[in-house]
Amino acid sequence: MQNETQFLTVEKTAKKYTEAGFTQGSVRWLLFNREHNGFARCVVRVGRRVLIDETELVAWLRDQREARAA
Repeated sequence: MQNETQFLTVEKTAKKYTEAGFTQGSVRWLLFNREHNGFARCVVRVGRRVLIDETELVAWLRDQREARAA
């Protein structure tokens, strides 16, 4: 079975990734600064609604870890 991409709201992202240190405020900060921190690749806009592509979020987190290790 193929993994389907999930799109999460800010609230659902914060709940699902609490252990990674995400709060609603931190997710909103990432969204606000997305053009500077590379988080733009995780964002999908549908009208005024902002959703987060979970597959891209996980890839972005891995990239952050690798960038710190380098």
